[in-house]
Amino acid sequence: MNELALKYGCNPNQKPSRIFMEDGADLPVTVLNGRPGYINFMDALNGWQLVKELKAATGLPAATSFKHVSPAGAAVGRPLTETLAKIYWLEDLGVDYRTISPLACAYARARGADRMSSFGDFISLSDVCDKDTALLIEHEVSDGVIAPGYTDEALEILKRKKKGNYNIIQIDENYVPAQIEHKQVFGVTFEQGRNELKVDDEFLSNIVTKNKDLPEEAKIDMAVALITLKYTQSNSVCYVKDGQAIGIGAGQQSRIHCTRLAGSKADNWFLRQSERVLNLPFVEGIGRADRDNAIDNYIGEDFMDVLADGKWERLFTEKPPVFTAEEKRAVLDQVSGVTLGSDAFFPFRDNVDRAHRSGASYIVQPGGSIRDDAVIEACDEYGIVMVFTGLRLFHH
Repeated sequence: MNELALKYGCNPNQKPSRIFMEDGADLPVTVLNGRPGYINFMDALNGWQLVKELKAATGLPAATSFKHVSPAGAAVGRPLTETLAKIYWLEDLGVDYRTISPLACAYARARGADRMSSFGDFISLSDVCDKDTALLIEHEVSDGVIAPGYTDEALEILKRKKKGNYNIIQIDENYVPAQIEHKQVFGVTFEQGRNELKVDDEFLSNIVTKNKDLPEEAKIDMAVALITLKYTQSNSVCYVKDGQAIGIGAGQQSRIHCTRLAGSKADNWFLRQSERVLNLPFVEGIGRADRDNAIDNYIGEDFMDVLADGKWERLFTEKPPVFTAEEKRAVLDQVSGVTLGSDAFFPFRDNVDRAHRSGASYIVQPGGSIRDDAVIEACDEYGIVMVFTGLRLFHH
C-alpha cells in the first residue's frame, strides 16, 4: 500500500490528511488494528527509530513511551528490582517482575519513568511484542503500539483494548529511509541529511575531565541518553539511571530550565522509591492514575492538594505526614551514579550544579561552548566524568 488516509491531521479541522510514499514505494507500516491518526504516526515513527537505535547500540531490547512527538520515557530491558516493580504497579497486575521477558522489563521502565506524562502514550518496541509485554500494555491507558511483529497471544490481548479499537502497527524492521529528509513549513520545502548516530566506545572516548573512570554501565546509560535526545524536541536534556531515562526535559528555550525540569522529574523518580511514599496508605480500589497524581502532588510543592482536610480522606485511610523539603533533600543526597545527556553544549556551569543535585556522576554532551573550561571545572569540583562527543542532536 502506497498511502493511507487519516481521519484528520494534528487537529480535527486539518483535513484532508494522509501518509504516503513520494517515490511510489509501499509504506513500511501495516495497520493490524484500529485507525491511527496523524500524531499517532508521528509518535510511532519517531519512537521506532529510537528503540531500533537503542537495540543496535546496547544489544538489549528497548521500549519507549511517546507523547506529542517527544519521549516521556525510554529504556532497555534490564531486570527490574522489587522496588521498581512496586512503583510501576506491577504488583497490582499480578505480574512477577522476576520472570517477565526483557522486552516487558524495558516497557515497564519506559512507562514507569514519568507515569503522568505517559498517560495516553504511543508505545514503540524494538522486538516482536510478546505476551508478557502485551499484558503490561493491556492495563495501561495508551493510544497504540508499533513493533516489528506480534506473537499470536500478544495480538489477541492487544486487540481487546479500547473496545477493539486499539491502534496496532507493524513496521518492516528492514526498512531503511533515504539519506535525505524533507519537510514542509508554510509551503516551503526543507531538505537535510539524516542525523546519523553510532554510540560506541570510540564515540564516547573524549573524556575531558580529571576523573576518567567511565564504567560499561555508564556507557550504556550514555547511549540511552543520547539516542533519547535525538528524538526529543529541543532544547532537551535527559537523566538516565540503570538503562532507563528517569527525567526528560523537552522543548525549553533555555537549557538551564530544561535541566531543572528534567532534574525535577528525576528527583521524583527517586522520591517515589522512598519508604515514605512506598508506605502511603491508599484507600482500597483507587486507580493507578489517581495514585500517580496523588503521589506527584504529595512529593511536590502542592502537597496540600492531597493533604488538606476534606481531600486526604478520598485518597488515604489515614492522613500522611508532610514530606518536608529537608526529608526529601536527605533522600536525594544519597543518590549517585546518574548520567545526564544534553543535545547541545552547556553554556554555563549552572547546568552542572543542578545536575549534581540530582546525583549526576556522568555527563555526555557535544561540547563547543566558549565556556567549556568553566563547565569542565565545575565537573572536576564534583568529581563528575564528562564526555564531549562533538555531535549536536537538535530535533525539530
